[in-house]
Amino acid sequence: MAFTNYSDMQTTIASYLARTDLTAMIPDFIRMAELRLRRELRIRQMLKVVTTTATAGDATVELPSDFLQMRDLHLATNPSATLEYQSPSNLFRNARTTESGLPKMYTVLAQEFQLAPVPDSAYTLSMLYYASPVFLSSTVASNAFMAICPDLLLYASLGEAESYLMNDPRLQTWASLYDRGLAALTTSDDQGEYAGSPLSISIARR
Repeated sequence: MAFTNYSDMQTTIASYLARTDLTAMIPDFIRMAELRLRRELRIRQMLKVVTTTATAGDATVELPSDFLQMRDLHLATNPSATLEYQSPSNLFRNARTTESGLPKMYTVLAQEFQLAPVPDSAYTLSMLYYASPVFLSSTVASNAFMAICPDLLLYASLGEAESYLMNDPRLQTWASLYDRGLAALTTSDDQGEYAGSPLSISIARR
């Protein structure tokens, strides 16, 4: 059957499993599938742009609650300035983390990112990041995963179900379909983003 919402997905999972006694568990299977997709899927439909403010004298800025992974971070100056990502160890070893000035680098620590140098004034920051879709529930009928890749959501949910049922042969089937679908979607997304014009290298000027 076709499934376009949370209720349909639960019915479809029960039908694939040929079980009527898993009603209480199926929402858990779907939730675990969503957690897996949050970890493994990065496509342009998950990108989000938000602005926030860095405060003078404070090197840290709180991450959005739906943050998964940073794609780009800019200072909204004129012209706009891209901040360079550094691993935490590199930032604290090499960047001017104790100096005050215009931020040029950043790293991500827990639920915040840290700027270097420490902002000497209030700066508006523009974040382009991968955001986690809201979880499906009785009050949330659909989300980005349901709209973009319902097949992956189904395969991942069935994999969780077969693991719960200790049905190892079927577990391999759903894992294979999930992996193949994930690879195809990722390739399609890459082609959709970069197709149509040749890649070029831009040289930054100071």
